[in-house]
Amino acid sequence: MTARPTARLRPTTALLAVAALAGLGGCAAAGADEPDGATGTVTVGTLKGQPHLFAPFLYKDFLPDGMEVEVVQFDTSPDIKNAVVSGNVDFGVTGVPSALSGVAAGQDVVVVAAAADGGSNIVGTTDITSVADLVGRTVGYPQGASQEILLRLTLEEHGVDIEELDLVNLPFSDMANALASGQIDAFASAELGPSIAMLDGAHQIVSPYDTPVGKVNIGLVTTQRLIDSDPELVQAVVDTHIEATEAMLADPEAWSSGVVEQFGLDAAVVDTAIGNIWPRWSLDAEYRAQVEALAEQMHGLGYLDASPTADEVIDPTFVESSTAGS
Repeated sequence: MTARPTARLRPTTALLAVAALAGLGGCAAAGADEPDGATGTVTVGTLKGQPHLFAPFLYKDFLPDGMEVEVVQFDTSPDIKNAVVSGNVDFGVTGVPSALSGVAAGQDVVVVAAAADGGSNIVGTTDITSVADLVGRTVGYPQGASQEILLRLTLEEHGVDIEELDLVNLPFSDMANALASGQIDAFASAELGPSIAMLDGAHQIVSPYDTPVGKVNIGLVTTQRLIDSDPELVQAVVDTHIEATEAMLADPEAWSSGVVEQFGLDAAVVDTAIGNIWPRWSLDAEYRAQVEALAEQMHGLGYLDASPTADEVIDPTFVESSTAGS
């Protein structure tokens, strides 16, 4: 691990339950005491049981000396975004739609790095072999999430009117069971649901990524007030995030094993899901265009009061300044 200067840190004020940390091996932070009695602890929110939001569990292996991390697990991306905005956590690895909704509502939330692409799929029973076969079928979807946008755009690209489907709004965790029990014939959802369904006999009907939104999904967010008050801390966390993301890319087997160990999930399900996830940290032109396409679609459907531009959502300064991952 390349040594970096220790960031100027501030004590955290988070009073949330903290999950136990699990790593993939590597060089752990030395844990030296910070000057003036500062704890050097940064809090990061993420989702429970999601391989595409696993990077925070690896931060402890790459933090500068004297820095520690507390990973706080949430049930939904909006919960993570709200915790960041309120200051209950310092950073969040969360869905880009939740960041867009915060910016559109005037909340203080900024994407400072990407985190993962993909993690979505459109799957169904084996008798549904094309998008056209979805006409007249019962299809599950998560209302307001990026997977709804991907479903709508995919249908449009194949000349299918969404009104021709019998849509059922379901939680992510209910999709696979609803398909297995025959309540629905297909669904558009985030992992792990699609992988669970496919291992139970379902199949991918169509790739959800062949739209202007592409694979954009997860980002690392914080607040402008933290950027203004402690840019060195933000840079240190972005550097750490980049190294953790690169570790996932470099060793998918260790990434999968870490997820299985941390959450007690089925290894076959996790392996299948990881094949549909692309860890990333860069905020390149393609990523920015996909974020704007997602914002436009969410605005058009009434989920956002405005359509934020990439410049209003993303601050690439810390990614561009980082020497991590190079």
